[in-house]
Amino acid sequence: MKKYANSALIYAILAMVGGVFFREFTKFNGFEGATTLAFVHTHYFALGMIVFLLLVLLENALHITDAKVSRAVTAYHIGLNATAAMLVVRGIPQVLGIELAHGMDAAISGIAGLGHIVLGVSIVLILLGVKRAVSRAEA
Repeated sequence: MKKYANSALIYAILAMVGGVFFREFTKFNGFEGATTLAFVHTHYFALGMIVFLLLVLLENALHITDAKVSRAVTAYHIGLNATAAMLVVRGIPQVLGIELAHGMDAAISGIAGLGHIVLGVSIVLILLGVKRAVSRAEA
């Protein structure tokens, strides 16, 4: 449970850092358009802090953590951070007005896509762990 609470705190801090970076970096560069940097803040708050706060509650109530859930949570961390990193990697050139080569653009999209896939699979695996814990609690 403590690991989930610590993760929620770390993701809340990362969300705030991402929000401040977005605001200050765009202001410093006089950028007023749309950029993926804006999504780092919300991804870390929603998919980081809120999800891990929910896991704290589920762990406290149902003791959901087993070896399978632990592996899924590790994968979730990897997927979330890969996704957020690619938002930053794509957003900085957008703000600076740098045109990415086709290969680089495709690579960023591919890594972000893999991050989203890992997130999706991890969520399903965690929910299966929740389902197992509910079944144990009912027995």
